[in-house]
Amino acid sequence: MTESDGVFGHSVRPSGAERVVDVRLSTTYGDFLAVGYLDRESGDEQMVLVYGDAEQDGALTRVHSECLTGDVFGSKHCECGDQLSAALHAIVTEGRGILVYLRGHEGRGIGLLAKLRAMKLQAEGLDTVEANLALGFPADARDYRVAAEMLHDLGVQSVRLLSNNPLKLEALLRHGIKITEQVPLLIPPREENMAYLWTKRERLDHYLPHLDSAAD
Repeated sequence: MTESDGVFGHSVRPSGAERVVDVRLSTTYGDFLAVGYLDRESGDEQMVLVYGDAEQDGALTRVHSECLTGDVFGSKHCECGDQLSAALHAIVTEGRGILVYLRGHEGRGIGLLAKLRAMKLQAEGLDTVEANLALGFPADARDYRVAAEMLHDLGVQSVRLLSNNPLKLEALLRHGIKITEQVPLLIPPREENMAYLWTKRERLDHYLPHLDSAAD
């Protein structure tokens, strides 16, 4: 089934993700099927973009955490906006794939205002992990349950996961999504985010081998 069909088979697996609407969304990257969900457990409104025949095994899939400062305002503090753009481009180039956009993940799950407070602490010398901890939050508070539930609802059994984050892979596996391949999503670093990226690599185990050559 293709995104132009506008429907996917619902999973019988119990889920907190309630599918609310399917609608075609034309973007600068291509035409997607936008599938809107309500997470009944958290109350968050979620969206998945589907391109091509995503029900086949191994569709290229990006599970992207909401980042208002990076995704919308183009912040140089992180690489989130660039990753979102690169993921959508890669999915369209591939001819099929899925982008799961996860609301409620701002600041690795601590919320927008806490994230801005953490950014201020980073400007004062803490790294991104230390800043979250100093505010009384975990280093990473994100939960990927609803991402897996939405993928199950769409009839997706296995994906090629476009991510550098091992915790994301482990979480999807734990929630019953098979990962046939982890595909790196490496964005050239900037001077403004180099320290942030090194912290993600050294303290959060993200796969970022390209930082070695950038540091030379």
